[in-house]
Amino acid sequence: MNSEKILVVDDEVEIGEIIKDFLEIEGYEVLLAFDGEEAINIFEKHQPQLVILDLMLPKIDGMEVCRTIRAKSIVPIIMLSAKGANTDKILGLGFGADDYMTKPFDSGELVARVKSHLRRYTKFSTPAPDKNQDIYSFDHIEICFKSHSVLVNGENIPFAAKEFQLLKYLILNENRVLTKEQIFNHVWGYNDYGDINTVTVHIRKIREKIEKDPAHPQYIKTIWRVGYKFSRSSL
Repeated sequence: MNSEKILVVDDEVEIGEIIKDFLEIEGYEVLLAFDGEEAINIFEKHQPQLVILDLMLPKIDGMEVCRTIRAKSIVPIIMLSAKGANTDKILGLGFGADDYMTKPFDSGELVARVKSHLRRYTKFSTPAPDKNQDIYSFDHIEICFKSHSVLVNGENIPFAAKEFQLLKYLILNENRVLTKEQIFNHVWGYNDYGDINTVTVHIRKIREKIEKDPAHPQYIKTIWRVGYKFSRSSL
């Protein structure tokens, strides 16, 4: 029996109920919201471990709900939309979503993604086994693996779960060139459903948060036609 709470937000009541039924079969506790305002209120009251969020919502749209939740929490957010445009996908991830599915979707695939995100969220929320690696500091940045926090010039910067996982993976492989495929497989963990371009979107968001000049990054270097490499400015 799972103990995780999942918030499902969709203005189509029937879809919300179907998702709820499938997740409850797997043992999850499911909370339902049918508009953006209700979603934010339920999230703040119940603090779920994962959010499934429709893009088009009354009162407050899904993008704004995503941004509001992300400013307060690192829980995984899976966006749903009837729109299939790539621009919507990039925009959704850019606002802090961890994943994206286009309606209509297979319920089994959704459940598989939920399980994958919860496993990784739990794993990366667990204190690092090596206490010597718990705090990683360089220049004006301090990263705490244990508390899942990033300080830039002393200010706590909100990171989406996947953004933090990706940054941690780069840091633990400092000065090593990692391909997009390696990063995607480590952070997302499934090949069949995901889009590898997600890596590029998340790298851009991380740079915007830690780099003095994201257009000319000091720390996260692009290795042309290969992938990315993390190194401190002193190296």
